[in-house]
Amino acid sequence: MNDYTKYLASRVTAGGLSRREFMGRAMAAGVTLTLADKLFTESAMAAEPKRGGHLKLGLEGGAATDSKDPAKFLSQVMFCIGRCWGDMLVESHPLTGAAVPSLAESWEPSKDAATWTFKIRKGVKFHNGKDLTIDDVVATLKRHTDAKSESGALGVVKSIKEIKADGDNLVLTLTEGNADMPLLLTDYHLVIQPNGGYDDPLASIGTGPYKMVSFEPGVRATLERNKDDWRTDRGFVDSVEIITMNDATARIAALSSGQVHYINRVDPKTVDLLKRAPTVDILSTAGRGHYVFIMHCNTAPFDNNDLRMALKYAMDRETMVKKILGGYGKVGNDFPINSTYALFPEGIEQRAYDPDKAAFHYKKSGHSGSVLLRTSEVAFPGAVDAAVLYQESCKKAGINIEVKREPGDGYWTNVWNVQPFSTSYWGGRPTQDQMYSTAYLSTADWNDTRFKRPDFDKLLLQARSELDEAKRKELYRAMAMMVRDEGGVILPMFNDFVNASTKKVKGYVHDIGNDMSNGYVATRVWLDA
Repeated sequence: MNDYTKYLASRVTAGGLSRREFMGRAMAAGVTLTLADKLFTESAMAAEPKRGGHLKLGLEGGAATDSKDPAKFLSQVMFCIGRCWGDMLVESHPLTGAAVPSLAESWEPSKDAATWTFKIRKGVKFHNGKDLTIDDVVATLKRHTDAKSESGALGVVKSIKEIKADGDNLVLTLTEGNADMPLLLTDYHLVIQPNGGYDDPLASIGTGPYKMVSFEPGVRATLERNKDDWRTDRGFVDSVEIITMNDATARIAALSSGQVHYINRVDPKTVDLLKRAPTVDILSTAGRGHYVFIMHCNTAPFDNNDLRMALKYAMDRETMVKKILGGYGKVGNDFPINSTYALFPEGIEQRAYDPDKAAFHYKKSGHSGSVLLRTSEVAFPGAVDAAVLYQESCKKAGINIEVKREPGDGYWTNVWNVQPFSTSYWGGRPTQDQMYSTAYLSTADWNDTRFKRPDFDKLLLQARSELDEAKRKELYRAMAMMVRDEGGVILPMFNDFVNASTKKVKGYVHDIGNDMSNGYVATRVWLDA
């Protein structure tokens, strides 16, 4: 039984995936009819999910500036809300990261992977009762490929040259071949909306398991179950309430007292305390998320690579993982890819804390005076402590870091991607191409280090269309080295996603794709009264 079949079986156990759906997906994955029938029967008998109840989530990552337009989703809160009411064409497998069907039930590439044909699922209705059509899909992708939409997925879909319907099929023609195209369509901004969202991008009308009832940015959102959902393996509770709780202490208190059922962003320093609570479960998932210190390569003094190298060597990664992550993670190497990605570039020397090398590059840079680092607790759990810890490790290299703590509300609009040196996080992406296209391609809107290198862009485009995996891996290695040694990202650690729930929450799926079960937590769990 492969990983995908194991996952399907777990969803039968966890959420009542119908026999028809299970059999169809399992047999498409190469499982025989007899074995598929046996697996379904065994899985269905393992546990019976419960429907009903009101699920309450207390989440860090919301702000008064949050937009309901999927193109402009920025925060963790909007990431989770979007997963509740909307669907993408493709989803990613929670265990392997492979592409699995959603609103596109199958796909086929041309021989050069430059043209992709997606078969769009029939019988799906939007929350307003309108049938999902190929025109809605085409319009959605066209809106996100338009720079005027300011879509966070623009860097991902910019390579699509033509979007058209062929009967009920979607045909995408790319500027060059891309073997990862289905996975790129899993980007959480690419929620399929009626007429692509052109009529009202803020309407929150989708095909997901819940319908939006109310929304107060930076405060809360409430949703109710979509009784006409096209899937049976999700949306188990009657209603969902997502409350913005940016204060870590408030989140822990709310969970411990039973005011909410689930919280995200548990500071590893509080894990041992939470473990003592008899009503609480710790939910830790390894994945592709990473905490970063980002420098703008085109802004003084960070336009000097010797200064950037000095600041990289002045980072004590091992101490960061131990003290900030509490061991819930692994050291980073100043490029945004770890071993969970296909074609991971092996053999790159791990950068270590070296005050002498840091001092050498700092002197060579010619910089004098303090270096201003902006941070906030919303940047990542323990971000302020991490900044102070970094300040101390820099002192040993003769570098003076001035730490400025910024307000949490507005951090993602006023500081991140605006100020030249700040703390931040990335949840990772399904593929190396998508991670680099979103944050390191010269033209990417979310190029938060202002790393703009035509030679890097050329390598990215080469790797994207290269079907020989060995050659592609070498290209990814060259890209990683360029970002590591010349880029503006200091990446000290890949974090585990540490969340927590009450024991009433059942069916939680650990998903390597991103935090909060890749944003699907509210759609996948149920409540055991």
